[in-house]
Amino acid sequence: MGSDGRQQRDWHATTCDEALLHTNSTLSGLSSEQARQRLAEHGPNQLRQAPPRPWWKRLLAQFDNLLMLILLVAAGVSLGLGEILDATAIAGVVMIIALIGFIQEGKAERAMEGIRGMLSPRASVIRDGKRHDAPAADLVPGDIVYLESGDRVPADIRLLETRRLRTHEAPLTGESVPVDKDTAPVDAETELAERSTMAYAGTLVAHGQGLGVVVGTGQHTEIGQISDMLQRVEKLRTPLLRQLDRAGRTLAIYILGAAIVTGLFGFLVHGEPLAEMFMASVGLAVAAIPEGLPAIVTIGLALGVQSMARRHAIVRRLPAVETLGAITTIFSDKTGTLTCNEMTVQALCLPSATIAVSGMGYIPEGEFRIQRDSAGDKAHPMTLGDHPALGHLLTAGVLCNDAALARNEERWQIHGDPTEGALLVVAAKAGLDIATVRHSYTRRDHLPFDAERRYMASLNTFEDGDRLLVKGAPDRLLDMCRHVAEGDILSELDHAFWLQRIHDLSSQGLRVLAIAEKRWSRETALKEEKIERDLVLLGLVGMLDPPRDEAIQAIEHCLAAGIRPIMVTGDHAMTAKAIAERLGFVRTDAPLTGRDIDRLDDTELTECIRTVDVFARVAPEHKLRLVKAMQANGGICAMTGDGVNDGPALKRADVGIAMGIQGTEAAKEAAEMVLADDNFATIVNAIEEGRKVYDNIRKTITFLLPTNGSQGLAILIAVLAGTLLPITPLQALWVNMVVAVTLGLALAFEKGEPDLMQRAPRPPNAPLLDLFLLWRVVFVSCLLLLCVFGMFAWLLHGQDNPLALARSGAVNMLVMGSAAYLINSRFLINSSLSWHGIFGSRPVWLAIGLVVLIQLGWTYLPVMQHLFESAPLLPMHWLAILLASVGLFLIIELEKRFWRKRRPAGLAPSQAAANAADQTRETRANSS
Repeated sequence: MGSDGRQQRDWHATTCDEALLHTNSTLSGLSSEQARQRLAEHGPNQLRQAPPRPWWKRLLAQFDNLLMLILLVAAGVSLGLGEILDATAIAGVVMIIALIGFIQEGKAERAMEGIRGMLSPRASVIRDGKRHDAPAADLVPGDIVYLESGDRVPADIRLLETRRLRTHEAPLTGESVPVDKDTAPVDAETELAERSTMAYAGTLVAHGQGLGVVVGTGQHTEIGQISDMLQRVEKLRTPLLRQLDRAGRTLAIYILGAAIVTGLFGFLVHGEPLAEMFMASVGLAVAAIPEGLPAIVTIGLALGVQSMARRHAIVRRLPAVETLGAITTIFSDKTGTLTCNEMTVQALCLPSATIAVSGMGYIPEGEFRIQRDSAGDKAHPMTLGDHPALGHLLTAGVLCNDAALARNEERWQIHGDPTEGALLVVAAKAGLDIATVRHSYTRRDHLPFDAERRYMASLNTFEDGDRLLVKGAPDRLLDMCRHVAEGDILSELDHAFWLQRIHDLSSQGLRVLAIAEKRWSRETALKEEKIERDLVLLGLVGMLDPPRDEAIQAIEHCLAAGIRPIMVTGDHAMTAKAIAERLGFVRTDAPLTGRDIDRLDDTELTECIRTVDVFARVAPEHKLRLVKAMQANGGICAMTGDGVNDGPALKRADVGIAMGIQGTEAAKEAAEMVLADDNFATIVNAIEEGRKVYDNIRKTITFLLPTNGSQGLAILIAVLAGTLLPITPLQALWVNMVVAVTLGLALAFEKGEPDLMQRAPRPPNAPLLDLFLLWRVVFVSCLLLLCVFGMFAWLLHGQDNPLALARSGAVNMLVMGSAAYLINSRFLINSSLSWHGIFGSRPVWLAIGLVVLIQLGWTYLPVMQHLFESAPLLPMHWLAILLASVGLFLIIELEKRFWRKRRPAGLAPSQAAANAADQTRETRANSS
């Protein structure tokens, strides 16, 4: 590959000399001329950024809708026929709707900018044999780079020298603790999280120093590959948008066909002037098209955004509000999302007792209880005075330790290695003063932790002489020990006994450390061969990154709501399994690892994912495959995460959910929603809000369509019968906007039904309007049609009034009848004939009051009479409109009562269909 820098070679499996050879470099670094040539060849060490979509394209996209195009054509036809007022009004409404969509959805995608921000701005590099700082963007393959604690790794680097080097790779791999680095080659098949010879761009140096050769820059780093995946990921449209698109196209075709047929019928059969029939066709299109519906849906989603924000869920893209209500699966990262990202000691094993430690995180508060049996019966609370061996173990953990525990702004924090920090916290829980212990038993020398040795040693001075304190991997220390201490009593080490203890702790998903000591002669130098024999074992420490309490409750609520949580983590399978069991995941018996996923093709993974809830040691491409596999099963997926490794899956998922506090900017920019409080329980609140928004949108659509249906039918019937139009096109447009903006908007404020989170997620392919709701739309449309024609005929023929007054009566009848139907629409099947049903919604009555005032102005103000050809009504006319509206309300309530009697337990047909879908889903899960 030469100095290519493309990530085609298994750099982690090459030797140091091979890495230098293949990059045409030496430990003295490149010359300035070589660096310039390679920079020209490979380009800057930066990630490609997709150009943002121009604003004018985003604006034009708002008109990519057949209903909108029909309205624009209608405006054009009106203008051509000289109806300037009609044309201006129609075009104005179209522009208002387009601007709402443009403003609400106008934020450009910035996921790539978030990832770009992770690259280090400067790097310490050797050029021309000298060390100096250089912009990270100027790094090229073959550059020799220094790494020190606190640095952000500027490129993908094959390590050549390490001095106690550890990097924090949680943003890339999900691993919650720093990873030890060395220079010995590893197997070519080694997973990303275990490639100890590599330091990857965007990760942080947590400890130590290192020297390495750059092998990948810019788009050819691991972060660059994730960036490529982000750009290739296809963003799916939400179920609601897909259904509205389908319904809009179908409705537009029917309306357009009806308008054309109606115009031709009037011209050919009744001999009406062609111009008048054109306007009648335009009127039919304007009357039947629910032009206010897109705006109402957008506003309903925006209200959901505001409500979620009050509950700490920040929605970045409007359609995510509705999609949340349909979520069937949540893919969740473990570290920092389901867990606290704070290593915590859970168990201490002494020769004669196992002690359980309560309390989570870095807060030094908790109890110590001796476990009486293997069943985990935590009885007998204890203190240091009750068990001297406990104090001995904890003191050694404090002294053989380089971390610090501090309280900062009402929050406890660890400075240093999280594992060492956990030892300090448990000691503080027991009442040890860390500063006093370290002052009393001063350190004379120490041997830092090394990945090859797998232990750390500290030489400290005690009252009775020097002692060597050692902590490290339990299997390593067992080989170094001959005795075990119980207070002042030494006994022979029983390897089988302690190996079983290690297994017991590991099977609980705990990370296990052993702590040992021995007396040390002051004259003896601190050398490995002297350290690694004749140690005395003090005990074992079991720790884990604990689950969040609120996450446990959130998992319970998700399961109750029929939502399946799936853990996807970079951690070890046994740890992931234990955490999943603590959290309450269902299928935890057989976790799959990244290697398992690699052995499955897409079809096999689609089948396998139905029965597995825990995936461990996964890479970014695995997460993306998992989301696609679940979507292939018909699932609507959410994916939570906080690292750059989550970016592609966050974007591909139906709803990507990022952590607001601990999440990277890349994750936030790729997600549709950000949890401001990093609280997994907030997801449950957001899902509840999403379901409520969807319910209210269905109610709103069911409410609005009869208005359009009755107007369209009125014009259609009038033309076919050869009679006068009861409503003009401009009046129809007025009714549509008034009903949608005032009355329709009120339903967006309805509270959620009590059983909202006891329902299963709605089937992904469930129609927005099922047969029951379509029946309701047709039924109410016919009722409104009868009221409109009845009022028009009574005023025009029964009382011999002018045409303008008859049409004014018809318009007011339609609006007031819709107001009455609004109260019906608060409950699709349950009765509204109660105090709560009629008066229980303040927004509904504010809307009705507002529409009454608006219609009074429309009826009596001269300017409105001039624009809309309205005429003043008499009190008896208003009384007739009121009585007809009440009658319409009562008839709809009788229809609802009819359905309640025919449906078991008062379920609407739509609810019964949902229940049938739930049973089908459950049967499939059981059979799997």
